[in-house]
Amino acid sequence: MGELVKRAYRCRFYPSAEQAEQLGRTFGCVRLVYNRALEARTRAWAVDRERSTYVQSSAWLTEWKRTDELAFLNEVSSVPLQQTLRHLQAGFVAFWDKRARYPRFKSRRKSRASAEYTRSAFRWRDGQLTLAKMNTPLNIVWSRPLPDGAEPSTVTVSRDAAGRWFVSLLVEDQTVKPLPPVTAEVGVDAGITSLLTLSRPIPGVSDKQGKVANPRYGQADRRKLAKAQRNLARKQKDSANRAKARLTVARIHARIADRRRDHLHKLTTRLVRENQTVVIEDLSVRNMLRNRRLARVISDAAWSQFRGMLEYKAQWYGRQVIPTDRWYPSSKTCSTCGQVNTTLALNTRSWTCPGCGVEHDRDINAARNILAAGLAER
Repeated sequence: MGELVKRAYRCRFYPSAEQAEQLGRTFGCVRLVYNRALEARTRAWAVDRERSTYVQSSAWLTEWKRTDELAFLNEVSSVPLQQTLRHLQAGFVAFWDKRARYPRFKSRRKSRASAEYTRSAFRWRDGQLTLAKMNTPLNIVWSRPLPDGAEPSTVTVSRDAAGRWFVSLLVEDQTVKPLPPVTAEVGVDAGITSLLTLSRPIPGVSDKQGKVANPRYGQADRRKLAKAQRNLARKQKDSANRAKARLTVARIHARIADRRRDHLHKLTTRLVRENQTVVIEDLSVRNMLRNRRLARVISDAAWSQFRGMLEYKAQWYGRQVIPTDRWYPSSKTCSTCGQVNTTLALNTRSWTCPGCGVEHDRDINAARNILAAGLAER
């Protein structure tokens, strides 16, 4: 029996016209309730210096439903509306703990259209999912089956900018088992020319030097994306043709994101399976994105997404991920003798140590130093 973990299974589904209308109405009500509650909580603090709670915002929701202006809130399931208030409360808690910024209002065009249903608001029977206020189950295309005997505890329905519908089912999974221990360890240096550089080569993952090629999915479709965006800019605002052009742009972005995510999943899975310990850099990606010259390629590399995948998979399978100090001069330090090179320009890809005379590839040397620093910290 494996470890009990909560795991989300995300699949596409194709709603009927009636289901799409009902879900679209639900998305709009969820956004409205969130924004109203955020406005009310902000006003309560600005005027009376009172810190509102989820219980108070839930009472406000009950009052709003009784008004003629917002009576339409009763036409959708109440569970997604309560869940969005819980999400707002979680946002305020993160803000008070100084882990996040102040909650922001949801935009109809820019925010993610989603609704979360708990166990009381859906029916799961014989592998079919029926949401509250609906008479027929969703037409889900299962990319992989749920674990035997698993039943969803939470269901999240969403629609992305490209018009695709997704359902995410959160289940308790006992099939995740720790992998057999191995002795291999690897240091990972994130880069741009090469997506990653490993302290040792891994067949099928890197080349003979230990470098993982950067697919640069954003750059591959840049010309197609630029053409679609120029076409969008020429369309009249709020016209049907502009809506079609916007959908074309969104589909290109979705293609880029899907290919990038698929590549990172395969890469992180191989690293976790074949190494007991993975040492990575503790990069401040948000600050690095302020560099206007490198912001696009850094975003395309998706270092934060790579780290997130690596950490949760390591936790599942009994591996260890060690982040090193972000101020550690891994590129400037000689991995042979330990001498630090005080000056090393960013465009210098190889250098010779003045102490021992060994010639280093900048990235390979950094990966070896990252591994040594991580092992010394554990």
